[in-house]
Amino acid sequence: MIGQLCCLSVTHAVTSVEDALQQVPPTPPMSAISASEKVDGFTRKSMRKAQKQKKSQGSSQFRTQSSLVELSPLPQLKDAPSTEQQDLFTQKLQQCCMLFDFMDTVTDLKSKEIKRAALNELVDYVSTNRGVLTEAAYPEIINMISTNIFRTLPPSENPDFDPEEDEPTLEASWPHTQLVYEFLLRFLENPDFQPSMAKRYIDQKFVLQLLELFDSEDPRERDFLKTILHRIYGKFLGLRAFIRKQINNNFLRFIYETDHFNGVAELLEILGSIINGFALPLKAEHKQFLMKVLIPMHTAKSLALFHAQLAYCIVQFLEKDPTLTEPVIRGLLKFWPKTCSQKEVMFLGEIEEILDVIEPTQFKKVQEPLFKQISKCVANPHFQVAERALYFWNNEYILSLIEENIDKVLPIMFGSLYRISKEHWNPTIVALVYNVLKTLMEMNSVLFDELTSSYKAERQRPKAHQKLDIMPRVIKPFLKLWDSSEPQ
Repeated sequence: MIGQLCCLSVTHAVTSVEDALQQVPPTPPMSAISASEKVDGFTRKSMRKAQKQKKSQGSSQFRTQSSLVELSPLPQLKDAPSTEQQDLFTQKLQQCCMLFDFMDTVTDLKSKEIKRAALNELVDYVSTNRGVLTEAAYPEIINMISTNIFRTLPPSENPDFDPEEDEPTLEASWPHTQLVYEFLLRFLENPDFQPSMAKRYIDQKFVLQLLELFDSEDPRERDFLKTILHRIYGKFLGLRAFIRKQINNNFLRFIYETDHFNGVAELLEILGSIINGFALPLKAEHKQFLMKVLIPMHTAKSLALFHAQLAYCIVQFLEKDPTLTEPVIRGLLKFWPKTCSQKEVMFLGEIEEILDVIEPTQFKKVQEPLFKQISKCVANPHFQVAERALYFWNNEYILSLIEENIDKVLPIMFGSLYRISKEHWNPTIVALVYNVLKTLMEMNSVLFDELTSSYKAERQRPKAHQKLDIMPRVIKPFLKLWDSSEPQ
């Protein structure tokens, strides 16, 4: 009898599946690509981009447990007797380990709100109460934080994502995640926080997971991570070398492998503070990081997104150790952009920041190669590059350095300046060049007159030689014609 029932159940299930399959409409064939789309790649790219932008904004893939259990509100911590507060604190931490799917905006609304209220309460409790961080609380706190923030970041929904133009993909669960980050920050800043207890839980693995999250597309999350990692660096002396090494590894991977990492600017901002605290003399590893990592980062296509922070780190190093100025400037000249005017303007801005802190003795070592490059920039047909280079002469300190070394700088700059004053298409650039020439002439009028005379003489000489060279080329065809016309 039981066997017959089982057979009937299986037969019924198979029949139901077959019926269901028959009711499913056939899959329509994929639409063929039109001839115009085949020809116009830009059209296809724009269509793909438009389709991808329709996706909801969410970046994380959480292990949601919303279907398993519904949360019930716990008593408020402020209303509980002091003897029960610690147990209630632990219960709320455990309750906040429940994860929800924020891509689904209609389910678990009550539980989501209960968790949000509990997180808010935890933030206030840690911020305003003393004696909260007992030894037993540390593992519960770190477990709750890890459960909520650590996850595998999905690939970007838009492979053609341009951070300067496109809107970033925001974290869908931010209403909860923000409060967890806020709680972690207040936890680290609590006067009762003891690194000796926390180091068992905030270890190298914890730091590595934090660093992976810096690749999040959500700028709000990266901003929290920046502050949190900086606090950890300050409180855990044993993790400092490890943090620097892992940032170093992230940057090397970015430069030589992926050419993409969303958190470069934030990590550089942390490094700016770290470099500022380096003891003197600088260790060899710090100098190597400057020359082997920070300088090559100037080759990145996305330099505009983090150049301000990168330049700040470079200047911090030079203020610590002025002897690094020559290798740094030569490194920048080595990687000077050849075809990207926007990057060239950024390089010129960074050079001016370096010259603002350069020592006169170091300036003498780099003046010739540096001003040869500045001379090329002044002659650049792109007016923004030429304009940025000419603005150097508005800087009083740079002017004083040039005046002290006018006999070296003026001969390098004169040819380009004189030619541009006569030939450049942009009247603004011509006016700036006249002002620069006037300034240089006032610094050393005798040398200026000598260079003017020699430059004019050199310009005349090629014309005379050119006329002599042209004559044989013009006459030769006529001589051949004359020879062929003579009777044999």
